[in-house]
Amino acid sequence: MAIGAINPPKDFDNMSYNELEKLNLEARERSTNASNDELAEKYLEYLEKEDAIKAVIVGFSDLEGRFHTLDYDKKFLVDSHQNLTFDGSSVRGYSVVDESDLRLILDWSSFRFLPADIFGESKVLVFGRIHDKDGSPFESDMRSRLAELSDKLKKEHGYTTNVAVEVEGFLFKGDSAEQNYNSRDGFEFMSTGGYYNALPKDELKTFIDSLAAAKRALGFENEKDHPEVAPSQFELNYKYTNAVNAADQIQLYKILARQIAATRGLTACFLPKPVANINGSGMHTNISLSKDGTNIFYDKDGEDGLSKLGWSCIDKILSSANDICLVMNPSVNAYRRLDPAFEAPNQIKSSAVDRTSMVRVPLANKNSARIEVRTVSPGANPYMLLYTLFRTMLEGPMTDTVNDDNRKTRTKFLPGNIHDSLRHFKSSSYMKEVLGESTHGKYVELKQASMDRCPKELGTIVKTEEIIFHHDVTNQFLWSKF
Repeated sequence: MAIGAINPPKDFDNMSYNELEKLNLEARERSTNASNDELAEKYLEYLEKEDAIKAVIVGFSDLEGRFHTLDYDKKFLVDSHQNLTFDGSSVRGYSVVDESDLRLILDWSSFRFLPADIFGESKVLVFGRIHDKDGSPFESDMRSRLAELSDKLKKEHGYTTNVAVEVEGFLFKGDSAEQNYNSRDGFEFMSTGGYYNALPKDELKTFIDSLAAAKRALGFENEKDHPEVAPSQFELNYKYTNAVNAADQIQLYKILARQIAATRGLTACFLPKPVANINGSGMHTNISLSKDGTNIFYDKDGEDGLSKLGWSCIDKILSSANDICLVMNPSVNAYRRLDPAFEAPNQIKSSAVDRTSMVRVPLANKNSARIEVRTVSPGANPYMLLYTLFRTMLEGPMTDTVNDDNRKTRTKFLPGNIHDSLRHFKSSSYMKEVLGESTHGKYVELKQASMDRCPKELGTIVKTEEIIFHHDVTNQFLWSKF
């Protein structure tokens, strides 16, 4: 089908955030009406003609969810876009040295125009899918697998995936505060205002304002933002979207926050529990399915306004809670957050009101009916997370112990530490089936390596090792010593 012209202003580096927002919303709309081949033709033609663009950032994520980028000279990428390769052995969890070459296949539906003040001058971004040397999708690239699952659900059932996340984080004093962390001194708060409470020019609030503006420019459709319950904690909410784009947005949300903080000499931190004895950070994940434009999780006569399909999805998540817990909480530090004294969602049950429940059914209408998985840590690989949740919701096993009578009253709890969580995951035939034997084994090895470098007992002090060896903290020099 015909795709409209792409006509950004020639003075690309001086475009306003309003102009960028318009371009990125147009790009998203364009992606819903054309195939990847059609989009490739259009964007390659645009890049070849547009002198204002100098480089294309290609982004991808490793097995643990760390975001990686490669900057390609625009002219080189236009000429070589069908033969982009990289060394997979340098990416944890991807491939071994003797099978290291992997291919990057550009997903042109993810094309974004970037603000120069954050990403550098004259750049655009495209997410990549990872393929093996033989051209087949790489099993450990969870973004590709999530995209394939989304396409399958659409083709076989007519389902559209809908996801909205609530990513919490902290703002701490000092650049690289995570890399320089020690348990004696801990982190230093940027603000102590508390929930919803900050002066308009408080540094936490001006950081939130800057992050909100950058998100809007990248095509996030913002809803609300505010300081959270804990000191120096923030949360910025935005509109639901399809699963792949939602996962991409999580990666962009975090890199935007980190870069904006770094330019102020601060650290945006997404550790689940960086400071003991205060609320930790979660990534509440709101999910629904629609068909032919109708939200099929809604039933006005259903329990809590949720359809039978919605309740079946909840029951399957609860049935596999222990098996999938490591995907939702993939770090030593994540299990500090699952503390019932701080509104932690560690109970394997559902509720419309109890925020300690693993799954909540928010008050909603026919458009917003959804389930909210509250257990998720901000450190989860967003692609693996959503892939696992959608697979489990629709295909997961249903145990006899989950039914209408006890799904809200059970007192079973999620694992209280990564040792127990890894044990459940490692022995789970279900997770081996979901991820595949090879990817499951790689993930076990990565989590075991991280776990082994931290004290076994969590205790009351956040340990140095659980911070500096956290997979989401960029301490490659230290990791290379493992």
